[in-house]
Amino acid sequence: MADVNRGNRPLSPHLQVYRLPIPAVASIMTRITGHALVAGIVLLVWWLVAAVSSPQAFAAADWIVRSWLGFIILTGSAWALWFHALSGIRHLFYDAGMGLEIENAKRNSWIIIIGSVALTLLSLIIFFIG
Repeated sequence: MADVNRGNRPLSPHLQVYRLPIPAVASIMTRITGHALVAGIVLLVWWLVAAVSSPQAFAAADWIVRSWLGFIILTGSAWALWFHALSGIRHLFYDAGMGLEIENAKRNSWIIIIGSVALTLLSLIIFFIG
């Protein structure tokens, strides 16, 4: 067997060395946001069920929804919804065979990230002004 000088190199690409490409990060985030949307849905369903249950149940649920924790969960859910929706649109183009080149995938991933943040901020502005 040949004598291979391995030096100080790692045996496999570790997270400290390897940086995921932005399309991979966007793909992973699509899966995470799909699952994270459940938190916002559970909070909203609890709030609605409490509204038809009793005034005391609604007061408790409404207090949570209007708290800083509820605001963070609902804002995160709004961002996750926008991110997931924009990513779904991107996948419709992928299914049609468009935008699969590396540079297009990178650009589209950044558009999804920036677009989801912008649409979330716009949603918050509309919600609080209207």
